[in-house]
Amino acid sequence: MGLFSRRDRAPKASHNNPQPTLSNSQSKSSLTSGSSSIISPINTSNRIMNRTSAGTTSTTGGPGTPLTPFTPGPIPNIAMPRPPDPQLDPAGYLRSLGAVRDRCKIVTSKAYKNDLRHFDVDLRKFPDVVSFVANIIKRDYDAPFTSIPPHGRYQHFCVGGRDRIAHLLATWQDVDNTEKCKRMLDLFLVSVLLDAGAGTEWSYKSPENGRIYRRSEGIAVATLDMFKAGMFSGNPNNKYQVDSVGLRHLTVDMMAQALQSRPGNEMAGIEGRAQLLIRLSRALENREFFGDDGRPGSMLDHILSHPSTQASSVIIVPMPFCGTSMPQPAQSPSSPTFSPFPNTTGQANGVAPWESILPFHKLTQWLTYSLMQPMQTIMKMQFAGQELMTGLPEYRNGGLFIDMGVLTLKPEDEERGLRHYNEYCQRTGTGGVEVAPMFEPGDDVIVEWRGVTVGFLDLLAVEVNKALKHELQGNELSLAQVLEAGSWKGGREIAEVSRPNTKEPPILIDSDGTVF
Repeated sequence: MGLFSRRDRAPKASHNNPQPTLSNSQSKSSLTSGSSSIISPINTSNRIMNRTSAGTTSTTGGPGTPLTPFTPGPIPNIAMPRPPDPQLDPAGYLRSLGAVRDRCKIVTSKAYKNDLRHFDVDLRKFPDVVSFVANIIKRDYDAPFTSIPPHGRYQHFCVGGRDRIAHLLATWQDVDNTEKCKRMLDLFLVSVLLDAGAGTEWSYKSPENGRIYRRSEGIAVATLDMFKAGMFSGNPNNKYQVDSVGLRHLTVDMMAQALQSRPGNEMAGIEGRAQLLIRLSRALENREFFGDDGRPGSMLDHILSHPSTQASSVIIVPMPFCGTSMPQPAQSPSSPTFSPFPNTTGQANGVAPWESILPFHKLTQWLTYSLMQPMQTIMKMQFAGQELMTGLPEYRNGGLFIDMGVLTLKPEDEERGLRHYNEYCQRTGTGGVEVAPMFEPGDDVIVEWRGVTVGFLDLLAVEVNKALKHELQGNELSLAQVLEAGSWKGGREIAEVSRPNTKEPPILIDSDGTVF
């Protein structure tokens, strides 16, 4: 059966057995043989070099693996503080990292019973996803896969097989490690904030080598060039920094010119991106977190001096505190870093308002995954409680489960989404090359999709480790490694097969460039 052929919808599962049973007999895929009846990862016959999705010149690491990667040390095991009691402090609870997985379990449990409001669920196809992701990992990395870096922004800077970050660090011979780390935190934070979907038209031509880069990697290379040019710095003595003064003077025109956004090569949401950085300039004026110089990198001083940070032979930072140190570009419940969304899937009559909310903290977690990398390698810091972090509910991870047939949008929602897409095309004057349903970020469809993605990514990590048990040789892939080497990459590659002209996800989000 072909990848995009749909079997009959799965029957409703018994409510008495909410946990999924992933038996190989339910699918023609073998999770141990590395073969799949529906599709194989692109270019499985040889190791890929210089893919546009990311690149490496190493044969022991996969696409996007730095030649000198930021690798984590051992994860310390210390007790984490419990999140606030939602009955007493619902806002504090929803802001906590632990609330993400806790609340998303409600949606995932409904998915196990094929009882979602907006999607039909066919868990018989989940083994196909496991096989597909496991094959990608085996294609791109050598067993026992210890070279897989954790998910983070760093890998995007290595597109085309060049470790631009290592090269930049090597040029700072007269700079101590603390300042090097601060500069990396400055760069990574701005680059992550600008890393919303760029649209299908946009690409970036590197002034350095003339090569064309797109999507997340294109934004990474562009922001690196902007950083090296001093565009984000208000300090005449150090162009290699980001600070409140430099961001305050940004304009939409400056951003458009630096990102090469123009008619025919227009980046989606360029005005929203510029305004996001300008709002960040105001957040950086908080001296407690970002010092007198108003730099994101100065959060390092705050983290190192905080009472919860343990300094013995190594520096140990608890994850719940690390998340609260992230700058808030907009101090409101709708800001990108605080992302709670109402959802009807788990609602029941008489529940408290907070019980209908799904927090994702996608941007906060993407920042945390990314900013941990320089602190781990340059400053030798360790972070306790990483198991609290979740998979990122974004369109590549979520799109994987739709394109592989585990999730299917229900007909009435698909019809509504297609109407929205048609209205969007008329409003923006764009033509639909490959039509897909579109929704606003807060639409119940999108919130449910993101919630179930968090739960399915946890399940995927467990099953991929089982599928690769022999090759792992007693090791275990972390969720962050599965995200990096498998699900995100798999979501992108399956989108390239499904929609080769646009490579867009199966569901589109009507975004202003600041939605994560």
